[in-house]
Amino acid sequence: MPNFLIITSTEDKASMNIREQFLKSKQYTFNESSLKWHENKVYQMEPLKGAQCSTVYLGLTNEKLIFLDDLKLNDLKTDFIIFASRHASKASRPSLLVHTTGNWNDSADFGGSPNDLSEASALLFKAGFISLIESANFARLIDFPVDVEVTHHGPTILDKPLIFLELGSSKKEWGNIPAGKVVADAIINTVIKYEYLLSPNIKIGLGFGGTHYAPNFNRMLLNNEVAISFICPKYFIRELDDSMIKLMIENTFEKVDCFIIDWKGINSEGKSHLIPILEEYDIPILKTKDFN
Repeated sequence: MPNFLIITSTEDKASMNIREQFLKSKQYTFNESSLKWHENKVYQMEPLKGAQCSTVYLGLTNEKLIFLDDLKLNDLKTDFIIFASRHASKASRPSLLVHTTGNWNDSADFGGSPNDLSEASALLFKAGFISLIESANFARLIDFPVDVEVTHHGPTILDKPLIFLELGSSKKEWGNIPAGKVVADAIINTVIKYEYLLSPNIKIGLGFGGTHYAPNFNRMLLNNEVAISFICPKYFIRELDDSMIKLMIENTFEKVDCFIIDWKGINSEGKSHLIPILEEYDIPILKTKDFN
């Protein structure tokens, strides 16, 4: 079974809130281990009763999460990474979010490398999204909508598949204890749910189009038959080239079954640019509405 590393940061108020909920939870227990990571103690979760559960580590870094470019794992063995992070937006609305990381053009102002993508798992992404919804519903946290975000910001050079689970979107929400507990519980549920999503019946896709909060991909992921690793939003479609499509395929942990286009979320110029590139691959081109 795979190992998971949950990464938290002293530079992130929401991350420290989520970390506190891990350590004081009554549903699961993290014990101090003999390992150190980024010069901080590593905690390991006790196996959950009645559940097949991977080894789960809780790490702490003093670096900002989006600029974490060196895992420094040493003796810490992990297969997947989950970042417990804050989310910031101009609207400052309460929110719970999940996304993979990467930069679609020459800009890398928010971490990572230009024109680069992280390693990603479509099934881990789906598990994170569904787990946030279930955890928020269970806690009746009705004021915090759950959203999928398109692929953005760093880090991009880590060699493990990763996702960000985020609590947003202002200082008030970052310190909200019930919301922090919801994200913490969702992260643990993500680990468990990932195991149950390992099914050949789930199509693995790459997403194209739509806005930053990707409502059509949000709805699509509720379908049991599909998962996605990366989403390129409409405003970067015309900057895509063959090398980025190859990178999306190569950096997806699972075998890619299809390209998925938010048809109404890309203008005609974008489609004219994108589709000829995708047609060079022996991979079906589908639309988000095919899964709704």
